[in-house]
Amino acid sequence: MSSSAASAPVDGVVIAIGQTGKPATQQQKYRVGDVSAQWAASRADSTKPGQLRVFHPFQASAPTVAAVSLGTQRAAPSTAPDALPKPQTFLRNEMLERTRLAAAKGARALRDLGAPSAGAEEKKDKKQPTKRTIAIDGMYSPHAAAVGANLSLFTFNHFKTRGAPEKAGFNVPVELKGGQEIAVVPLQEGNCNDEGDELKDVIAAGGDGGVPQLSWQTGEVYAQAQNWARELKETPANMMTPTIFAKRVVDAFKGLANTSVTVHDEDWARAKGMNVFLSVTAGTEQPAKFVEITYDGASSPDAPKLALVGKGVCFDSGGISLKPGAGMKLMRADMGGAASVVAVMRAIAELKLPINVVAATPLVENLPSGSATKPGDIIEAMNGLTVEVDNTDAEGRLILSDALTYISREYKPHTLLDVATLTGAILHALGHHYSGVFVEDESLWQELKAAGEAEKDLFWRMPLDDEYLRYIDSSNADLCNRGTPAGSACAAIFLKQFVDGLEDRSKLSANADEGKPTVRYGHIDIAGTMETKQPTDYQSSSMLTGRPTRALIEFARRFAVLHTGKQA
Repeated sequence: MSSSAASAPVDGVVIAIGQTGKPATQQQKYRVGDVSAQWAASRADSTKPGQLRVFHPFQASAPTVAAVSLGTQRAAPSTAPDALPKPQTFLRNEMLERTRLAAAKGARALRDLGAPSAGAEEKKDKKQPTKRTIAIDGMYSPHAAAVGANLSLFTFNHFKTRGAPEKAGFNVPVELKGGQEIAVVPLQEGNCNDEGDELKDVIAAGGDGGVPQLSWQTGEVYAQAQNWARELKETPANMMTPTIFAKRVVDAFKGLANTSVTVHDEDWARAKGMNVFLSVTAGTEQPAKFVEITYDGASSPDAPKLALVGKGVCFDSGGISLKPGAGMKLMRADMGGAASVVAVMRAIAELKLPINVVAATPLVENLPSGSATKPGDIIEAMNGLTVEVDNTDAEGRLILSDALTYISREYKPHTLLDVATLTGAILHALGHHYSGVFVEDESLWQELKAAGEAEKDLFWRMPLDDEYLRYIDSSNADLCNRGTPAGSACAAIFLKQFVDGLEDRSKLSANADEGKPTVRYGHIDIAGTMETKQPTDYQSSSMLTGRPTRALIEFARRFAVLHTGKQA
């Protein structure tokens, strides 16, 4: 769905309208007539964001114009449910979102007009969608404009065989599936950098070690990563088994510099003592896989390492603790954490971020059978703790536990994040708006919060408190995999027990480093944000979201400056 700027004619142009009723940015590239006059004649309200008008050309060679208002920007608020960023940051983030929405609304309007009359070559094969090109105004942020347009045009048509070629993607080439017959290019010529990038001054001063400034091109990478996560999550479980998922990852990283992908099998996991991970896959014939990805982009192998772990339950029936049948098909996306993590890793490599990163995705199916793990079974984890499986539907924390032990021991990362569609409790707490972040380290929380606000892929801080251990440590084993009340907090504190390098308060000394943490850890529960009931112009309510892919890419970009750049 994306392309670099080209001089070839375009089929449509998206132009932003400022609060004065005139185009918000100047462009000389395409002949689109007097947009200001047409806008005024349409009686659109320039002070309201999201007003849309489509202007059809008088000349056959001229493009159709979708004009979208950005609205009036008001002062930053002084109160909010959470701590506010600085006013200039708040206002920039607001205009970034207006840019995303305006670019998305305009792009979708042009898409929905349909393709122009097919030429002679295209008429030969009416089963193939007609290729089109749309130019998008950079508005307040070329990065945000590219994100909004590319996200809005993605559609999951991969398994439809009937209907218009643009809606039936099963028999079309892979490069045209998902709405990719529409290429998106920047309207402005020349420099497409985002001059409002918060890291701009550090990057300009050379204190970043090679971090890219936000631009149209970074926006494409962020959006394409989220779209890949969407595609992985939407694909049905019979076409996204652990084996298939692993192969998709291997194929996606071929040719990417500084990356390696290793797919481990069950024998490897058994030799490592990952019994809790393997217990989840006992009821299915599909073998478990453990995908390990490394990216070495920093100038030194000793640079602070970022680690990501994604929950990869390719289908979750609940196991013996069977889920209700209604809505169970959504559990094809219970590998949403893994999907986001691998998409983030690919984006990091494509952006050539100067950091070292490792990612792990334990992949399983959770199904009932005569060999499945039973409620009450006790299993020894890789780190030696014993776990009672009170409920086999609380399987995500089981596969993550051994993965967290492996990654924290093997790589000793500076920062470790896990991402998981883990608990229904987080949906009840936060709905679909925020991903819940369970974190103790204040600096880690502030970095995640800032990255999420910049991409409008929001996080909300939740407690990672040892007090919740009392709900899960009174069974016949060291830990129980289910605790109530506060189900999401109980899951988070369960996971914390498997991370090496966290603060040991029993050994803390005023005059020694013993007991002090060597890793920053955060658990991100995305069970609520994997879908949405409140659609936007770039997110349909009928399609899974792909969150928190963009926020984590932006977190990694900032991590490169804060922890591995010359300024760190």
